[in-house]
Amino acid sequence: MNNTAKEMARLAYEALEDKKAEDIKILEIGNISIIADYFIIANGTNASQVQALVDNVQDLLGKNGYNPKRVEGLRTASWILLDYGDVVIHVFSKEDRLFYDLERIWRDGTSVSKEQLEA
Repeated sequence: MNNTAKEMARLAYEALEDKKAEDIKILEIGNISIIADYFIIANGTNASQVQALVDNVQDLLGKNGYNPKRVEGLRTASWILLDYGDVVIHVFSKEDRLFYDLERIWRDGTSVSKEQLEA
């Protein structure tokens, strides 16, 4: 995996953690897909928190020179996708996260810890 992707994933994790995202998962998918190197999946407890999580990710990554290629789902705030190319961040409402269950769909990806990103 490239270091830029690793750095983006670390920053995104930090931004999500800072705003108390629930159950942050990092999946390394570069070996099973050309879509991205990492998927980061997290959820908020309500629409306001989901929006705050997304804003914080965009702020922190932006301050470090990373801008999203695409942002989807802002109007509903139940599943917001931030596409940074090598890193795709999915911020869900609790209900939609359970419904879409990306962790199951991408179970062939490798789970990565925050510590592994910092190494």
